Amino acid sequence: MRHLGAIAARTETQLDDMLVSGIKATRVLLMVVLGIYVGTTVLELSPRWEQFFTRAAIAALLVQCAIWGDRAVRRWVRNYRASNTRDPARTTSTAALGFILRILLWVVIVLMILDNLGFNITTLVASLGIGGVAVALAVQNILGDLFASLSIVIDKPFVIGDFINVEGQAMGTVEYVGLKTTRVRALDGEQIVFSNNKLLNSRIHNIQRLQSRRVAFVIGVVQNTPKDLLAEVPRLIGDIIRARQPRAGFDRAHFFRFGPSSLDFEIVYYFNDPDFNMHMDMQQEIFLEIHGAFQERGIKLAVPVQAVRVDPVSPMELVSRDEAERVLRRDAA
Repeated sequence: MRHLGAIAARTETQLDDMLVSGIKATRVLLMVVLGIYVGTTVLELSPRWEQFFTRAAIAALLVQCAIWGDRAVRRWVRNYRASNTRDPARTTSTAALGFILRILLWVVIVLMILDNLGFNITTLVASLGIGGVAVALAVQNILGDLFASLSIVIDKPFVIGDFINVEGQAMGTVEYVGLKTTRVRALDGEQIVFSNNKLLNSRIHNIQRLQSRRVAFVIGVVQNTPKDLLAEVPRLIGDIIRARQPRAGFDRAHFFRFGPSSLDFEIVYYFNDPDFNMHMDMQQEIFLEIHGAFQERGIKLAVPVQAVRVDPVSPMELVSRDEAERVLRRDAA
């Protein structure tokens, strides 16, 4: 095994690595059982003992085959994930597929061993089917999460590494997709655990697959701004945003509202990258340039103002109030 492992490590294909990994899982107990069985072939035994040793050898060989297959599947999953680190979708799919293959392998081997030992597996399978229905009703929530995990693996609404927003209540990066739960690392560092079934029944926003981000903001200028400067504002802002192509695409800028204390302009542009930090960096640059351009042209940004009017009170009203208070004090006494 040491020599075969060294040879397999020097080759490019992974098939021989899987083969060597599987053979290394050979158990000494198998060698002992097969050795005893070979020894009994030269002995004169009763049919009962001959059948016993034959069944024991076949059962040991089947168990060893299951161990070989399980080890090979594990090695294949590990190698595949190591060679596809840049594709989280394949990593997620391979982990679930490997688990299903190992379960099917052991189920088939157990049924073959029972058949070899003389059990009627047809009746057993039928009984398991009836019992399986009862168990399925008892653990339907767990089975629902299991099938939801398969749906996540096959349909890929998100994969490991995606940044998702679940109905606006939780946001974070997907860290793990299991058979029952999906774990998301939130922005503040805590880990949020979702049931797979409930997660798929929620509205999921996959921010990682965002291609362009629509950005809309409002700028208000003072109400006494001259008309010629108001007409210049949309063109000025449009030139500032167009200068950042192709990262940003200018859509429109309009004087759209007479505010309570300002004249408001609505500006819309598209940022062509899903990275939120890059978007905020560029928006900061745009705002700084707009502020500087407004200062150069004497355009003043509006500040919210609230006017409070105090109505004067006549002396007669004050007298009447004093009289009313005296009457109230007298009645109370």
